[in-house]
Amino acid sequence: MNSVSCQGRQITPSKIVCIGRNYVAHIEELGNEIPDDMVVFLKPNSAIGNTLHSVRDGEPLHYEGEIALLVENGSFSAAGFGLDLTKRRLQGTLKQASLPWERAKAFDGAALFSEFVPLPGEVDDLALELDINGSLRQTGHCGLMMYPPATILSQLRSFMTLEDGDIVMTGTPAGVGEVEAGSQFTGRIRHGDNTLTSQFWEAM
Repeated sequence: MNSVSCQGRQITPSKIVCIGRNYVAHIEELGNEIPDDMVVFLKPNSAIGNTLHSVRDGEPLHYEGEIALLVENGSFSAAGFGLDLTKRRLQGTLKQASLPWERAKAFDGAALFSEFVPLPGEVDDLALELDINGSLRQTGHCGLMMYPPATILSQLRSFMTLEDGDIVMTGTPAGVGEVEAGSQFTGRIRHGDNTLTSQFWEAM
């Protein structure tokens, strides 16, 4: 089983719960419709990886930077930066056929995470930044979400058991794109003026 780190502790999530289409600007950049309800899909523990690949199974991967929240005792206890990696071409084919997304979203290595850091205050004050080769590509804040963290938690609890160590990925803002081999990615989670955690990857 794969694990993530939180203040030196190794935590093994039973699952990764992902919220899709949670930022209006991202919905618009992909030409999707604004959903009537919160979009939820899962990645298994086996999707957690450490290496940022540009291609898997012959298909280019696309990056999506996200605020990732760790669940403990039924609440969000810590935050990290997450990369949701997607086989975008395959996802489009599956969507057109009204089929599930798992082949495009839940493959091995499809979720990368920074160190998780305990929340220093209100979760709604969190923001993310993603730099690629030194240029800011994505930025987002909980205030821009269609479904902020408290709403996400409430809706998930209504139909799903969240176990200690589970990770909730809260959706990606605009600025997604293709991973290019050799590119340098730096993801950060900020709380006010402070950087809580950051992670560097070089795409293979």
